Amino acid sequence: MLSLHPMNKLKSHTRTRAQESTQAIERLYITMRHLFNRGFYKPMGVSGETLRESLLTLRPEIYGSIKEDKIELQGLLYVMDRLPYGIEECRFINLTSDEGYKNSHFEPIIPLKRRRNCYRIDSEQMNIEITRGRSEIYDILTHLTFLFIESHKIMKQVLINEKGDVIRDWKKLEQAVLKKGKLSQEEKEVALTHTANFLGRTFEEVKSVYPFFASEKNENRFFNIIYYLGKLAIDEVIADNKRIITFSPVLRERLGHHIHGELWAFHIKQTLQNNGLLERPLHIISANMHSVMNSLYGPKALAAEFSKKKSLEVFEALSSPANIKLREKVTKTALAEGMIFLEDQSGTNIDIQIIDTAQIKESPYTEGLTELDDSKKPVIIVMDYAFGEQAYETMDELLKPFVDSNKNRHFLNVVSVSIMGKAGILEGGKGDIMIPSAHVFEGTADNYPFKNQIDKSLFKDDDVKVYTGTMISVLGTSLQNRDVLKFFHNSTWNVIGLEMEGAHYQKAIQAASKIRRSISPKVKVRYAYYASDNPLETGSTLASGGLGTTGVKPTYLITEKMLKQILDTSKN
Repeated sequence: MLSLHPMNKLKSHTRTRAQESTQAIERLYITMRHLFNRGFYKPMGVSGETLRESLLTLRPEIYGSIKEDKIELQGLLYVMDRLPYGIEECRFINLTSDEGYKNSHFEPIIPLKRRRNCYRIDSEQMNIEITRGRSEIYDILTHLTFLFIESHKIMKQVLINEKGDVIRDWKKLEQAVLKKGKLSQEEKEVALTHTANFLGRTFEEVKSVYPFFASEKNENRFFNIIYYLGKLAIDEVIADNKRIITFSPVLRERLGHHIHGELWAFHIKQTLQNNGLLERPLHIISANMHSVMNSLYGPKALAAEFSKKKSLEVFEALSSPANIKLREKVTKTALAEGMIFLEDQSGTNIDIQIIDTAQIKESPYTEGLTELDDSKKPVIIVMDYAFGEQAYETMDELLKPFVDSNKNRHFLNVVSVSIMGKAGILEGGKGDIMIPSAHVFEGTADNYPFKNQIDKSLFKDDDVKVYTGTMISVLGTSLQNRDVLKFFHNSTWNVIGLEMEGAHYQKAIQAASKIRRSISPKVKVRYAYYASDNPLETGSTLASGGLGTTGVKPTYLITEKMLKQILDTSKN
């Protein structure tokens, strides 16, 4: 008789949740690429099954209770803020390139929290323009998968049988949605009661989230979203009218060819040449469109305000939507003293400010430039935030030599590249600062260590918490869950935070400076982020609300340190 004893020593390997999650993320991306190459798929059919299963395995923090029977309300709000108005009514969703719709009668629909043009073609079709690369496709497909999973949860709660009979609560919601004219308070609360019932939520929960879905066009948009999500899911099951996502042939052909990035970069370099700035020392800053301008021009434009208040209070006031007059004063001064504003025409959705420091008449930052000849004074190029892989496309194109109309090649004198922005933090909380020493790209072995000119010691007198370590560039913020994040945080990678662009920027900078040699190999690099959320803390995901004024202090502190280094010419 054979002994089975040696077999007993073999341990069966059980995967951790972090390993399962990492595999689910990889599977999601492979599947999305496959579906893109195929050209279309049915999200709730067989072709969309892998996406759904992977998302349910992953259970990202942002999508909350996606795996439970009850409807996820905060996750739904997060997604609807990033998708075009009316998408819940559309059975056909078509992802396109920039194919000329802006020159048609179609009105562009821009989601509240994503800069992208969308067009409602008819009652059943929504076109979404993709001009920001693969990351944008991943972002949209992930959100749509979540949306359709939730829609089928609604359908399962309200559908009684295969004939299409529905529960009374659903009929009451339908009456409210299809009613002509305004709903009274009583009618609204009746509809909320019935809706809460089949959503598996309390009346209070539904009532508290309801106003956040409202739009200028429709204060009862929440009812509309729930009704049409459920209606289209019922149609899928009863009549086999499946929702379909398609990718236009032009998009499939163009993706990855830097078409938008190339146009964008050419326009910047042409503007530099037309204004005699092409040969000057250039400093590129990826940031928002206000902090550099406000820091350089604010004290002069708002001299009265700055003399009465602390500068931070003035910056907070400038960040308030109500103070449009103050912002106009600063912009007016900036445009009169060396700032050129380039509104994007390329489709990248990245606006540009070009600042000629030789024309700034008085600023605490430019006092050290007085001894310099104007031709030696720095020019600052501020570019608005890129999105994921788009960071590589735009930075790669910007750092290439400029070929002018006479076919002359001009190498750019790029002295420094500075990247600032918000990121998720894994230790600490909102408003803290992260200074990376390296970027690691999620799902790959790619890692980018670098010498960061921004150092923790610069903030020692600023009453702000600062963390240093590795940042992970994730494939999408909406795909992270606690298990993956804990693994990052507790591993020897020493990950302090996550964002979507760092590795892509660094890849472009290293390629230009170390391999292509289109810019100086001695280019200085600065990275600093402020924390928009801590996804490891319950309720502190990106879906839990904005920063408010919490982000003002770290934003301006980072801007201050970067500008001081850029304009301290003795060290340049």
